[in-house]
Amino acid sequence: MVFLCWSRPSPQEQKTCIDRSGSFNYSSKFRGATANPSSCLQEDKGLSQEGFLLNHARILVGSGVETYEKGKKALQNWRHFGLNWAFVDSSTPVHPGVKFCVCAKEFLPWVVMPLQIVYVNENRGTNMARTCFSFGSGTLQGHLLAGEERFSIEMDSNSQVCPIKIQV
Repeated sequence: MVFLCWSRPSPQEQKTCIDRSGSFNYSSKFRGATANPSSCLQEDKGLSQEGFLLNHARILVGSGVETYEKGKKALQNWRHFGLNWAFVDSSTPVHPGVKFCVCAKEFLPWVVMPLQIVYVNENRGTNMARTCFSFGSGTLQGHLLAGEERFSIEMDSNSQVCPIKIQV
């Protein structure tokens, strides 16, 4: 079942989508796969043999603890979906088990795609070096795709801050 709306989806329409979405639309053996380090995912031939494509993007956004904390807060408030043509309700908490919708404008109708947060991780290194915040969400029945997506922000040992997006 695909969920469509002719105007920007209301909170009630998103709730209806979530209520009707059911369970994950991909195998449980892949649940949490994006929690692994990106280097492990790139070496994992099992994912590609099962038909999953790995899409990995990374860009330097700045340096220092303040930049890292701002980036983390932006992820927790869904700012990466703050677009005219796509959004997630910014009040949606980033906690394992929370179901939410990504709403995207596709030509005329809006597509409402249900997901569930699979994991949330934060690893803090000594003096904040090698620190990473990440969460992954999995697609539910009614989503146009099948798999997981991870969003993360990382500060390396040189205090360089990069957001990382991985899709499987």
